[in-house]
Amino acid sequence: MLEDHFKQDILNIEKISIVPTLLNVICQTTGMGFAAVARVTDDRWITCSVQDNVLFGLKPGDELQIKTTICDDIRKNLRPVIIDNVSEDPEYHDHHTPAIYKLQSYISVPIMRKDGTFFGTLCAIDPKPNSLKEFKVSEMFKLFAELISFHLTAVEQEDEKNTILKEKNQIIAKTEGEKKKIERLNSDIEKKLIQKNISLEKMNSELEAFNYISSHDLQEPLRKIQLFTDTIEREEINNLSEKGKTAFHKIRTSAFRMQNLINDLLLYSKTKFDDRKFEIKDLNNIANDVIDDLTGELEIKNVTFDIQELGKLSVIEFQFRQLLYNLISNALKFASPDRDLIITVSAAITNGEFEKLSPLTKYHKITIADNGIGFDQSYSEKIFGLFQALHTKPSKSTGIGLTIVKRIVENHKGFIRAEGVLNEGAKFEIFIPVK
Repeated sequence: MLEDHFKQDILNIEKISIVPTLLNVICQTTGMGFAAVARVTDDRWITCSVQDNVLFGLKPGDELQIKTTICDDIRKNLRPVIIDNVSEDPEYHDHHTPAIYKLQSYISVPIMRKDGTFFGTLCAIDPKPNSLKEFKVSEMFKLFAELISFHLTAVEQEDEKNTILKEKNQIIAKTEGEKKKIERLNSDIEKKLIQKNISLEKMNSELEAFNYISSHDLQEPLRKIQLFTDTIEREEINNLSEKGKTAFHKIRTSAFRMQNLINDLLLYSKTKFDDRKFEIKDLNNIANDVIDDLTGELEIKNVTFDIQELGKLSVIEFQFRQLLYNLISNALKFASPDRDLIITVSAAITNGEFEKLSPLTKYHKITIADNGIGFDQSYSEKIFGLFQALHTKPSKSTGIGLTIVKRIVENHKGFIRAEGVLNEGAKFEIFIPVK
């Protein structure tokens, strides 16, 4: 007995009048004998619509054990599976699904809702081999899957609208006593909104106080410490003992690190609360400006830049400038002492390349790679945490720079991942949806 939500999924597919035509076109153009739209979850495979010319025997509402299907792999990987001839296929010739259902050719693509969630698959099978890996066939299936997704979203939104209207009509039909309850409920909601606004204003005030303390109350003593240490170094350094000189240099190093930490904390808070104005910008211009800003550091290092064509992208300009600055500066900080540093910045347009990205979305992929000291790959997630610095020299990192980078990427609805090889180099890949 199917649960109500699965029955609703089948009904929603039935409401899409074009689906039977699409399945018929698939069978006619590919020569496949069976085509279907299936609802697939982590433990269920249920037929929603069928074109069956080979008497496979399934009708809407019928179910197969999920573990006997290849659709389970598609749900996990969000990748199409295409098999021209099972007996000759290097990956699937021994797979249990073809053996169970006696099929030789198979094609299935994921159907993704517009919100990025997985609905099921558009698939076709046949007991004889077929030429399915041709570009036009796979593209047809992807196009049909997107078309079904579009209509499915419209149907589900219409259902939601009808549900809301039904609830609204029920509320209107309530007795006067019920209306008074609703009025009291609205009053309670309004009071809660007022409290939320007060809480938000308080949080903003606290943020302003934090920024003021960071930019003034904390920095003013630091400026005095730096002023006095400059005076000591200029006039009294030779009067200190070796132990005193060591302590003096530790004071200067700690003050410098504290200054960097305060500046990074200020920047971290601004990347969350500042206005976000998106504009189309040439990323090469931003990268070149960043390199100009780093001129002082570049003069003391042997570094070669390979800045490739990065293209244009809708970004928050000052945030994206900070993103590139932090990543390039990070590469400079952790250059290898054994070789000249090479920093490569490249870009490409790509679809979702791994499970955390949608395969139906185009991404502007930006890669920053270097041949520095690298890091152990087991720390690839940890390095983006606040105050997480993998290298132990205190003067090199406050542990906030990469956290700021991740927040900026998230502000752009994107994703960042890191790859490292100890003593060989590091690579950061940023994926920003193309709007």
